[in-house]
Amino acid sequence: MLRKGRVAVRLVVVLVFVAASAGSLFYARPVEFYRGLQHLWMTVDGVTGRDVTVGGHRIHYYVRGPVGGAPVVLVHGLGGRAEDWLRLAPYLVKAGYRVYTPDLLGYGESERPVDATYSIPEEAGAVLGFLDAVGLKQVDLVGWSMGGWIAQRVAWEHPERVRRLTLMNSAGLKLAPEWDTRLFTPTRREDIDQLGALLFPHPQAVPEFVARDVLRVSAEDGWVVKRALGEMLSARDVTDGELPGLKMPVLLLWGDLDRITPLSEGRTMRELVPGSRLEIAPGCGHMAPEQCAGSYGPEVVRFLGAEPELAAGEVTLRPPV
Repeated sequence: MLRKGRVAVRLVVVLVFVAASAGSLFYARPVEFYRGLQHLWMTVDGVTGRDVTVGGHRIHYYVRGPVGGAPVVLVHGLGGRAEDWLRLAPYLVKAGYRVYTPDLLGYGESERPVDATYSIPEEAGAVLGFLDAVGLKQVDLVGWSMGGWIAQRVAWEHPERVRRLTLMNSAGLKLAPEWDTRLFTPTRREDIDQLGALLFPHPQAVPEFVARDVLRVSAEDGWVVKRALGEMLSARDVTDGELPGLKMPVLLLWGDLDRITPLSEGRTMRELVPGSRLEIAPGCGHMAPEQCAGSYGPEVVRFLGAEPELAAGEVTLRPPV
């Protein structure tokens, strides 16, 4: 009994130490703590993280869903990472798709080469190289924000590789942003608050210790975002002239309160892409694929499996029940 008592005491001590360590990490590095929770959640959910080499650089990605399922590739946006699809991907997995979510070159756990441009063409080349590396000849391609811009480039240059294309709150048109692009690499607490107001229709207050850690991460990794933004703002790679040439079915999903890529841009894209369909999610902003996954997820599944094709035009979605 005495020995069992000692074991129990030791176990309590270990648990207290783990809890204290977790609490310290949460306060000192909340961004890392949150990402750790995401990884734990995905591991429990059976999501596998892997690496491949593309153009001599390491690209990290997650894959989930049945091995024999039709492949869907989800491309995140500027400053994003593969975990951004955590809420939307399960809708596709439940529908039987094999879902791939790569970290773009320079983001997430992928390599950050100092000599890369991080331009749209370079990232599109990395996505194409990723498809080759994992043996995917044709996929359903989904892109969000900058990821939508990249997906457009892949679909236009290599239409045989894209069965259906979904663009969510996508960038790519030759339009100067009406907001301060420097906010994507915040250097002050005020920048974080202003960026939150742009990304979310109803932003929550960011605690001071979280804001401090966000500024730390921005100082360490923000150079990639700055370089990518510089390339995009040059307007060298806009897709206004390419969109009319897309031949595959195209679905546009947009939050009506998006301030980064406003709904007007979605409507312009619908006019440019022959036969495309624009679906609008009321009350959703730029982070709609995450915040409004309950609206976006079922619509992507419906679009990918639609026979016959969904009608072209503009549709306002009902809020999810």
